[in-house]
Amino acid sequence: MISDEIAKIKSEIPHYVKLIAVSKTKPNEMIQQAYNGGHLIFGENRPLELKQKHEELPRDIEWHFIGHPQSKQVKYFSEFVSLIHGVDSIKLMQVINKEGIKHNRKIPCLLQFHIAQETTKFGLVYSEAQQILESKEFSELKNIEIAGVMGMATYTDNNNQIASEFRLLRSIYEQLKQTYFTNNEYFKELSMGMSDDYNIAIDEGSTMIRVGSKIFGYRNYNQ
Repeated sequence: MISDEIAKIKSEIPHYVKLIAVSKTKPNEMIQQAYNGGHLIFGENRPLELKQKHEELPRDIEWHFIGHPQSKQVKYFSEFVSLIHGVDSIKLMQVINKEGIKHNRKIPCLLQFHIAQETTKFGLVYSEAQQILESKEFSELKNIEIAGVMGMATYTDNNNQIASEFRLLRSIYEQLKQTYFTNNEYFKELSMGMSDDYNIAIDEGSTMIRVGSKIFGYRNYNQ
């Protein structure tokens, strides 16, 4: 049972860690089962699918966009999304800010950092984040809210490597907090850890984990 698996995960993680049930490609019926069991936080990475699910499922669901959005896709979920993971350019921030103005809201986002030894993953390095945060362009963005950072570790069986990469992300988070967000109460999320490595991530300080296959089973990549 989906609800049982969610309850099991929640019972094993600290109370301050937010569980995002990654429901991308999964049918509404599965999400509804999780919702009926009391879980309200779900992650999607396909803009049109997310928009449709938002329209068809209960309105108190907290939706997270967990992929790397293209600028032209932001309009599909900007009105209701609770958090956008995977923001790594000033251009994308400007688009999100424009959508925030349109909907009269500040849209929370996480800065994505590249911490893995895999070139296929997106993300900033620290110097690039510095350049963005110190730029005139960023200072003009009033409808975007940087809520923290996120990153994905290398897909490997080497737990020491995974822990080291998560430790790097925590170090980046702490540097940014001290340098740019000292008095910002919204900058508080360290999003790292998925189905296979979330326990390591929590040990290294994660406040938010993204778990899909462990809850819903493996997704259909052909959909």
